[in-house]
Amino acid sequence: MGIIIHIDVMLAKRKMSVTELAEKVGITMANLSILKNGKAKAIRLSTLEAICKALDCQPGDILEYVKEDETS
Repeated sequence: MGIIIHIDVMLAKRKMSVTELAEKVGITMANLSILKNGKAKAIRLSTLEAICKALDCQPGDILEYVKEDETS
């Protein structure tokens, strides 16, 4: 599993649309969608900071580490 992205949860809590977040952060809808769906390989700290600022949250509210099952 690895890193789980919870942007959709924070968007719902803040009653904010993906479009509004993309505009506030200054990234494209496509890039935000890739990040939101967990398909991104990396995220710039400046982008993470902008997302946290727009959503008024901490990085830990968005990112979660899930230990991979050692049996798989």
